[in-house]
Amino acid sequence: MRAPSRQVNKRTVDTKHPKRGKTGAFLLCALGMCFACHAQLALADVAFVDRSAALPAEHVYDGGWNFFVGGGLAVFDCNGDRLPDVFAAGGSNPAQLLINASERGGDIGFELGALPVITSVTGAYPLDVDSDGVLDLVVLRHGENFLLKGDGECHFAEAPPAWNFQGGNEWTTSFTATFERGQGWPTLAFGNYVDETNPEGPFAACDANYLMRPNGRSFAERKALEPGYCALSMLISDWKRNGQPDLRISNDRQYYVRDGREQMWSLDPLREYSVADGWPELKIWGMGIASRDLTGDGLPEVVLTSMGDQQIQINQGNGVMAAAPYTIGTYGTTPYVGDDGRPSTGWHAAFGDFDNDGRDDLFIAKGNVDQMPSNAIHDPNNLLMQNTDGTFTEWGEITGIGTTERARGASLVDLNNDGLLDILVINRRAPMEVWQNRSVNTGNWITLDLVQNGANSDAIGAFVELRLPDGRILTRERTIGGGHASGTVGPLHFGLGAAEAASMRVIWPDGEETEWAEIGLNTAWTVTRDVGAAPVLREE
Repeated sequence: MRAPSRQVNKRTVDTKHPKRGKTGAFLLCALGMCFACHAQLALADVAFVDRSAALPAEHVYDGGWNFFVGGGLAVFDCNGDRLPDVFAAGGSNPAQLLINASERGGDIGFELGALPVITSVTGAYPLDVDSDGVLDLVVLRHGENFLLKGDGECHFAEAPPAWNFQGGNEWTTSFTATFERGQGWPTLAFGNYVDETNPEGPFAACDANYLMRPNGRSFAERKALEPGYCALSMLISDWKRNGQPDLRISNDRQYYVRDGREQMWSLDPLREYSVADGWPELKIWGMGIASRDLTGDGLPEVVLTSMGDQQIQINQGNGVMAAAPYTIGTYGTTPYVGDDGRPSTGWHAAFGDFDNDGRDDLFIAKGNVDQMPSNAIHDPNNLLMQNTDGTFTEWGEITGIGTTERARGASLVDLNNDGLLDILVINRRAPMEVWQNRSVNTGNWITLDLVQNGANSDAIGAFVELRLPDGRILTRERTIGGGHASGTVGPLHFGLGAAEAASMRVIWPDGEETEWAEIGLNTAWTVTRDVGAAPVLREE
């Protein structure tokens, strides 16, 4: 396999840079999961430029109390040009399809795509349901959910009746999906909010959630997951790394009041974990879930957004999670600007390496539900940059991305293929935001896409491991779900810091592993797997 011709530049050290402080290196060692401190030769100047004016039309997620929650977007390449496009929920306004017209490496730009008028949309997730190599759209709504089949040219139509998709008529606010072992059709999970038909609502009137499993190349009748506690985020993840993904649900304590909790469901057999299984009872105002291996042991950690604390839980192995110490710097309990000391309200969370230094950073979209007096009204989004010691430093104000609208869904994605992650944010009753990453002196990077010819074309449930010369292994799990009503499917992005070489391997959803293979830096790669043949690694 040939390496890319792009030259790797050497970089110098500036020990005064604020992101490189070493206080608190002991923090996570107290949990038995130490973060290693590694020398870093590239010191980035992290910067973003507001490109919201590049949108072809202003987009606002609006509506009454039925749209206090939700407000998501789906990011995916709908026309095969390797540029990510955007489907944005509008609430009482129509959803919009935004076609990426960015120059590669240049300024971000969009064109308006053709889309039927669809209102009451709370969020959306891309998913290749029929494994034809073209991403479809699962559209969450206040009312019947839609499944739209893509044609590869950014046009969408209602899924064929033969798929037997049941859209329900609930107030849907979360979603996740996977391909279970041996299945050629996906399993879908829908999380619902308040049951508006319950005359005793809205408090203590949370609706049931639903699971749709395969029946050949269609869906079987959906099955209720009860009790439901007003789900605002769901994620199917192999968080134990035992080949058996579980379904995590984050619930809004505002409406389940006292009898609910955060939930974890086993898919096989289908049952909810309990305290007897070692699953501790946790009650939060749950809004969003993000997952990433932060400690380098290959096990995914999670962050749970909430009213107040934005809690990172460190994976201890064997199905045990432990809350990170408050001094890690991610809890974001109150606004970091202004004098409003009331609790923050976290919604969408996502990990990504904004300066390509080989350490994942964390973005959290924040905003008051409406005018809830118990919580901060002007609540800036968090841009939490990870330091060498595993702690995080707030950069939202420094970079300007810490806007104080009522943010909801978001996505971290390289919109113009320059190797830097950009930020999209959906706001309630305020225009959508587009932030182009213009950081300089950043580290090296790669992106890696996975393709399976056959069932599960995007290899949902696969793990990608990237090994660096210093012995570190960076791990990504390919999932659909999490966040807040927002999903992204596309190449996996890795920042590599000053590393001048890397090798990779894929653990496919069925457990088969590729051999380690060296890959060139600062370019995009695709691994394609054919049944009965060795996977092919290709430079794009």
